[in-house]
Amino acid sequence: MKPVAFDYKRPASLDEALALIKGNDGSTKLLAGGQSLGPMLNLRMVQPTLIVDVARLKELVGVAETKDGVTVGAAVRHAAIEDGEVPDVANGLLRRVAGGIAYRAVRNRGTIGGSLSHADPAGDWAPVMMALDAVVVARGGAGARDIPAGRFVQGPLATALEADEIAQSVRIPRLSPDAKWGQVKLCRKPGEFAESLAVVVIDRKRRAIRAVVTSPRHAPTYLAGTAQLIDGLKGWSADAEQKIKDAVAADLKASKLVGDDPYRLQIHRVTVARAVREALS
Repeated sequence: MKPVAFDYKRPASLDEALALIKGNDGSTKLLAGGQSLGPMLNLRMVQPTLIVDVARLKELVGVAETKDGVTVGAAVRHAAIEDGEVPDVANGLLRRVAGGIAYRAVRNRGTIGGSLSHADPAGDWAPVMMALDAVVVARGGAGARDIPAGRFVQGPLATALEADEIAQSVRIPRLSPDAKWGQVKLCRKPGEFAESLAVVVIDRKRRAIRAVVTSPRHAPTYLAGTAQLIDGLKGWSADAEQKIKDAVAADLKASKLVGDDPYRLQIHRVTVARAVREALS
């Protein structure tokens, strides 16, 4: 299939882009990398009357590092992060994640802000930003506002962005030098969306211990009980592995995300346990 007819605008500034989407009733879509929007247009899953191309706006492609972290423009591409053009304030986690997204052609076009704003439950960046306690900076007609990553994705293909807002940047805190992390994707083959994706961050100096898991069937989710258990672990062992798997099962059952599906429960238990083992190694 091919897309329905639509108008196309490439604004010269962020303010111009915001003017174009003012009063948006859902008939206007933003285009950055187009790696998600393009297929959806072709399949007519979305039928906009106007597409606003924000891929080259200077306000969306900047990178600014400080002693506290890095601010990454929403239109910065995955490949730039993979190639080290963005300071990796997460001790290598950002480059690992970027390099594991789909394949290079997608990474050359796809953007970090586009991935977050699309909010595919199996996307790579949302659980990572949650584990890092990052903040999405949104711009709208009323100005800028901060949205914590943990509240940004609200469900499959749903975010906290208003219809007339644009994700401008992502503010990522700097991990302590001795902070550890683990990130595990369970895929049938490389390049696919993960059936289960787990991210664990252990930053004892900042008292930040987080475990997040996601899949194509539910939004990225904090595992509070699992994180509390991880905080007490000093190393990895068979006993620790079993405790982690039990804690993951308890968290997921409490959240009612996987129901009574033993397969979904088991793959999450495995990916989180592997991520913890990587973080503790």
